[in-house]
Amino acid sequence: MSSVFFTYMELGFHHIFNLKAYDHMLFLFALCAIYTLGDWRKVLALVTSFTIGHSITLALSTFNIIKFDTGLIEFLIPVTIFITCVTNFFKLKGAASKQHTIFSMHNLMAVFFGLVHGMGFSNYLKSLLGRNSDTWLQLLAFNVGIELGQLLIVFLLLIAAFLMLNLFSAKRRDWIIVLSSAVAGISLILMMETNIF
Repeated sequence: MSSVFFTYMELGFHHIFNLKAYDHMLFLFALCAIYTLGDWRKVLALVTSFTIGHSITLALSTFNIIKFDTGLIEFLIPVTIFITCVTNFFKLKGAASKQHTIFSMHNLMAVFFGLVHGMGFSNYLKSLLGRNSDTWLQLLAFNVGIELGQLLIVFLLLIAAFLMLNLFSAKRRDWIIVLSSAVAGISLILMMETNIF
């Protein structure tokens, strides 16, 4: 059982932490652009909120409780990225200074957008699931792997922010604007490349 858990955890980790999943990486960049290393508790709560959201729809889709249009989800994922970037522009003043709880608007947005991203993960997971094994165990392990991958991505982003703000003396406002603008631009391209148009 432990080998099955580790195998699916590794699959989840590599699925999120590779260039093929760059749309999910972009969402994490947008979600955490306003934070620094000192905000790590808030970032942890935010990433976990996102994981809660995508775990729900990933489970519902895996057990065929919900069905959806794959093309629509491929369009909605970059939409979530773009909206997150836009909200960053409205939070430039004291963006991360407010106390966050699991029920804060930012965290609730992460949960909601996580629901969309979970449907994006589901096709990949369905192709991996064993027919005669414990699906719940595989699902749990896959989600743990995704969470670990997300935390590593966010940690690297916070390190980059620390270097830019402290070593290169960049202004925090400029860092947020440049990062959010770049990610927003890529998300617009991804939207236009989907089959929905």
